[in-house]
Amino acid sequence: MKKVFAILCVLGIAYPYYYIFKFIETNNWEWSTSLFFEQINQNYAMSILNADLTIAATSFLIYLIYRLRVKAISKNQFIKYLISLFMVGFSLVLPLYLYDNYEKNN
Repeated sequence: MKKVFAILCVLGIAYPYYYIFKFIETNNWEWSTSLFFEQINQNYAMSILNADLTIAATSFLIYLIYRLRVKAISKNQFIKYLISLFMVGFSLVLPLYLYDNYEKNN
């Protein structure tokens, strides 16, 4: 199972960054934060996905804070997960957490 989580970590980085690359390529190799947020909420379907992912990532962040407070994860692990969440996203941090904690749960 750890191999599956490791593969999902790689995909969790590659897949979102592929689309960031395509977004920049489509916009003449220029990053536009305002255009990004305009397009991400362009229709109700995207808004649903945006809301779902926001709630999921926020819930997981609250869970990580709880795990830190009860000393179930170290401060260094918390920082690693926090950086993963904000530099890549939920697509990396969840499989990374599952990878790191798989043995502990079984």
